[in-house]
Amino acid sequence: MNERSGRDVTAGLPGRLGRAAALSLLAGTVGGAAVLAGEAFAARHRRYAQPELGLALRATIGRAGAPPLRLVLLGDSSALGVGVERLEDTIGGQLAHLLAEGSAGRRVHLSSVGVSGSRSTDLATQVARALLGERPDVALILIGANDATALRRPADAAAYLGAAVHRLREARVEVVVGTCPDLGAVRAIAPPLRQVVGWSGRRMARAQTTAVLDAGGTVVDLATETGPVFRADAGTFCHDGFHPSADGYRVWAHALLPAVAAAAAIASRR
Repeated sequence: MNERSGRDVTAGLPGRLGRAAALSLLAGTVGGAAVLAGEAFAARHRRYAQPELGLALRATIGRAGAPPLRLVLLGDSSALGVGVERLEDTIGGQLAHLLAEGSAGRRVHLSSVGVSGSRSTDLATQVARALLGERPDVALILIGANDATALRRPADAAAYLGAAVHRLREARVEVVVGTCPDLGAVRAIAPPLRQVVGWSGRRMARAQTTAVLDAGGTVVDLATETGPVFRADAGTFCHDGFHPSADGYRVWAHALLPAVAAAAAIASRR
């Protein structure tokens, strides 16, 4: 090889390396997108737990004569207790028992207007249903997971949540919101899609926190409070690897209890 040929080869090397790197990056990006698309397809077509039609949406728990507390749940499948078969295992049932057995000894009139699959845009209808008839003392809202898995804009979803909290507060209802749980813990979604929805869930929870506090509600950060337990123990999920099991709802109930009990105490002083 003569000197000129050597110079020509060397001079073209950076360009060829750049093109090779670009092609590798493109291939990696396309491959990664294909993996995510495949995992999204599998996640969408997985068999998930369905609402138990036998679960009562209204129940009274606690001793007769105890101070009454009207507690209503709004939100998605978690507000119904999808993943369990008995009322006492749902998030509402477990919270009601804890409130009835606590130092305040409440007689809890429990109801739920939640709808499985709901997103924050559905809360307006649920608020209207919750305010029908006798006004609740405390409303617990569990929402955000379906917004996050659909990669909705956190600010948009949070605005609907904030509006719902504002309407309930105007009706003199104390409001507690359990923000989007740790979606990075779910077993139903494989990595790396699990990491993507986990990131989306964290963004959703931050936006929710701001909107709820601005509207006068109380926030419980479910991801921070309970995420490590769900990541460590697969038994906190029901058979579908997405919805909580009875143990999972119990973990949530204990995390939510202080805020709900404090809201109940404020309501009782009116």
